[in-house]
Formats: sequence, C-alpha cells, structure tokens
Amino acid sequence: MFDSHLRPLIERALKQSAETLAARNLSANWLTGCGFAAGMISALCVAFGAFPLALIFGTASRLLDGLDGMVARVNGPTALGGYLDILADFTFYAALPLAFVVYDPAQNGIAGAALLASFFVNASSFLGFAILAETHGRETAANGEKSHFHSVGLIEGTETIAFFAICMIWPALFPLLAPLFALLTIATVIQRTCLAWKTF
Repeated sequence: MFDSHLRPLIERALKQSAETLAARNLSANWLTGCGFAAGMISALCVAFGAFPLALIFGTASRLLDGLDGMVARVNGPTALGGYLDILADFTFYAALPLAFVVYDPAQNGIAGAALLASFFVNASSFLGFAILAETHGRETAANGEKSHFHSVGLIEGTETIAFFAICMIWPALFPLLAPLFALLTIATVIQRTCLAWKTF
C-alpha cells in the first residue's frame, strides 16, 4: 500500500550508492546473493532469540534488495536476475515466520502457520497475476521498473518489513499480530483476485 509512496524516497537515498557499485562492475546478482545471505542470518537470529541482530541483518537484507534492482537498471536487467530476486524475497518472507515458530513453538506455532499459509496464497496470486499480465502484454511502473508485472495491494513490502521489524523489537507481540497480518494478507489476495477478474 505504501510502496509506491516510499520507493521514490528510498531510490533517491540509494541512487549514488547504486551508481558507484555499478561503476565498479558489481553485479546485481551478487547483491541479491548478499541480501539473501543477510536475510537467512536474520532468520537464524530470530530462531535463536538474538532479535537485535535479527533486526540489523534484516534491515541490511532489505537495503541490498533495493540496491540490486537499481544496479540492475544501470547495468541492464536480466531475466535470471529477476528470477533470483523473486526467489530471494519469497524465501526471506517464508523463513521469518518459520524462525519465530522455532524460537517459541508453543506461543508462535499456530500464528506462524497461519502467516506462512497466507504468504503462500499471496505469492501464488502475485505470480499468477504477473504471468497473466505478461501473457496479455500489460506493463506497470507503479512500484518502479521490475522484471515482472508487480501488482499493488493492501499488503506490500513496506508493510511486511514494518510488521517483522515490530515483531523483532517486541517478540511477544508476534502471536497477537501475526494472525491479524495473515488476515490482511488474505484481504490483499481477494483484492488482487477482484482486479484479475476485471482485467482478464
């Protein structure tokens, strides 16, 4: 919901860094890999209860996720880069709920399972919409230039990052907030499905 508003601010802040990295022939795929590694370390930190470290590595992961796309636009995007970016993002967002469950199965088990299920359904609707949009030759730049059609919705990257940051700062809130966030994610799926119904 807030991605389209915050993305121009973030891109302006990261523009110089992206241009510097691109000038040094640092590939976007390498940044994607570093962001993925930072995300997995963040998830491991959550699983072991090291929440301040989890927040630091999680933030680094998302910054690198922003940088890789900007570097790709400077150097020229590739289909493989787009695939790796999506894979890294979805793996990161799957690993964090699982990590909270591992950290405290008794308190977080059901909430984490509900959140993971909603993320799975959301990912299916997101990728399904992207495939249909590609088939029908539709394009959008609502959330910046992407290697795929990026459909907008109620819950997007900004909201998801904010949710996990809150849970890393106050872990006891996870079993309370995760079911609510799962419902909002399903609401996004319904919103996207209605859009697909009208569009296709």
